Amino acid sequence: MATNDDKVFKALADSSRRDLLDRLRKKNGLTLGELCEKQDMTRQAVTKHLVLLEEANLVVTMKRGREKLHYLNPMPISEIYHRWIGKFEEQRVQALQNLKQALEEK
Repeated sequence: MATNDDKVFKALADSSRRDLLDRLRKKNGLTLGELCEKQDMTRQAVTKHLVLLEEANLVVTMKRGREKLHYLNPMPISEIYHRWIGKFEEQRVQALQNLKQALEEK
């Protein structure tokens, strides 16, 4: 069974899905029709990508009348950043702080 991290990494592995997330980052609350605009894929393909993004909790939807609006949920990406990337970043920042302190002491 896939973990939440596995689902997020799988969702982010595809450039078309990353493009959809970028579009939602720029303008949240888009309909399926709006997300299909300027895409080199069919409406059905966009729908399949959105399903995977929803399963990874990267996209959440809300109904407004007959429309279904799609919103970016940045939390799973933030959690991955803190778990995987942030750990490496802490060491780099600490090294820079140590260097700054050493240079200021001279």
